Amino acid sequence: MSEQAFSLEERAAVYRAIAERRDMRHFSGGEVAPELLARMLEAAHQAPSVGLMQPWRFIRITRPALREAIHGLVEEERLRTAEALGERSDEFMQLKVEGIRDCAELLVVALMDGREAHVFGRRTLPEMDLASLACAIQNLWLAARAEGLGMGWVSLFEPQSLADLLNMPAGSKPLAVLCLGPVTEFYEAPMLVQQGWAEPRPLSELLFENQWGTP
Repeated sequence: MSEQAFSLEERAAVYRAIAERRDMRHFSGGEVAPELLARMLEAAHQAPSVGLMQPWRFIRITRPALREAIHGLVEEERLRTAEALGERSDEFMQLKVEGIRDCAELLVVALMDGREAHVFGRRTLPEMDLASLACAIQNLWLAARAEGLGMGWVSLFEPQSLADLLNMPAGSKPLAVLCLGPVTEFYEAPMLVQQGWAEPRPLSELLFENQWGTP
């Protein structure tokens, strides 16, 4: 074992947070203490980013009317998604897809404007800005779980409509509406599994050696 490894208890806590992280849709109101929110956002900000571009921008939503407007945008896209799903539309409409009205904190996470100026690591893979932002969200998710708070990533919205609502500059792009706060309990398994929407595939089916498709 590496001398740089954490203690057995510390390692167990890291793996537990990963295993028990859930995309939460059910919240119990309450609040998140300012110092706790700051600590979790700092964890998000410590995420790796290609070329150290730190493309993430966090917008905390504190106005009730603005929260309601965001909920309206999500509801519009929920209906469009149901229509696009065809024969699964009724099944989809039975799913709870967000907790915007119930969560203690609402955050919008976006890619910054001016990303084209960052070439390091993005010349052939410009989408690495998105990958970097996703790492920041995952950091926040794991920190929230360790703190006993639920978090849900909502992606049902038209990006330009949300950008306009938040007066975002041209070239920026919202990628996540994050619901954050206390929950009564965490799902024992991902909610989409519990609701029969999808089944996860085992790692053995997704792990190859030397070339695609070779187990």
